[in-house]
Amino acid sequence: MKQTVKRKEPDFIILFTTMTLLAIGMVMVFSASAVIAMENRQDLYFHLRRQAFWSILGLAGMIILSNYDYWKLKRWTNAILLASFLLLLAVFIPGLGVEIYGAKRWIGIGGFTGQPSDLAKVALLLFAAAYLSRKDIRIGKFTEGPLPVLGVMGIFFGLILLQPDLGTAMAIAGTVMVIIFVAGMPLQQIFLLGLSVTPLLGYLMVSKPYRMRRLLSFRDPWADPLNTGYQIIQSLYALGPGGLFGVGLGRSRQKFFYLPEPHSDFIFAIIGEELGFIGAASVLLLFFLLLWRGFKVALMAPDLFGSLLATGITAMIGLQALMNIGVVTGSIPVTGINLPLISAGGSSLLFTMCSIGVLLNISKHVK
Repeated sequence: MKQTVKRKEPDFIILFTTMTLLAIGMVMVFSASAVIAMENRQDLYFHLRRQAFWSILGLAGMIILSNYDYWKLKRWTNAILLASFLLLLAVFIPGLGVEIYGAKRWIGIGGFTGQPSDLAKVALLLFAAAYLSRKDIRIGKFTEGPLPVLGVMGIFFGLILLQPDLGTAMAIAGTVMVIIFVAGMPLQQIFLLGLSVTPLLGYLMVSKPYRMRRLLSFRDPWADPLNTGYQIIQSLYALGPGGLFGVGLGRSRQKFFYLPEPHSDFIFAIIGEELGFIGAASVLLLFFLLLWRGFKVALMAPDLFGSLLATGITAMIGLQALMNIGVVTGSIPVTGINLPLISAGGSSLLFTMCSIGVLLNISKHVK
């Protein structure tokens, strides 16, 4: 049963870091995309306007959900889960699903496109938090606690993998596992589960030729500098000249058609080039503050549902940021995960900000 706690003001640090990262994203998206827009014979401010549009929608969603009692979200769990499942199936419907670079991850309606996997992230963490916070669930019993959540996650994992989008599928799986761990899954069960899925993950990494090429290029990108290693090399070429203070805002060289996706997946490389180590470190510090306060809200939440939900939201943002920066710095293979709140994006930005709205709402009820 929900505890009655006097509502407070939302966590200022979460709100401040969110708005600061959003502002940095607006500036850097414009800086990184203006050249691309002109090359495509689009207006100079094309990508900036899109980012502003989705930012305004995200702000509206964040404000609404920060004032909507998070406890009431439980009643919407099944509906949101079903909607995200149907949307994941819809990407395979001819005429509705949109294929870009050989992947069907988007749904196009009118002039708008969105990724159903962005809603799936939120739906799964909401479902996991709602299910594992039930009083009649014994988390220590595998078939009663973790297994149903893992089963639903497995279905979503498979659908996203078919798009194909292994990076997003891994991020979702990681977020759900964090929630299950915090809910109290015994370490022995986690260890055995890890052993059982390791062969599957290994198979997934080498089952597709392009994934195998990515893995090999990660180990030595200079072995194939004009093909599989091209993205990593160009990203490192962007970070290297940045030095301590950067080459100056708007003065990136790599955005001139050397670095692919400079305004989305590789925007952190442009930040490092233009703003240098100081700028890149500042972004990392902002994410660290956001994660610190998010997990603190989870620890201080008045009920288990709020605690697990705050944990899932914070872990989701943290894992995406970690994976994106890992790719940009050549620390992990290329995954196609964008940088939360900063990369150009539509549905990703919208659902990230809506999730932060829920986190702000939970912060109003902390003990």
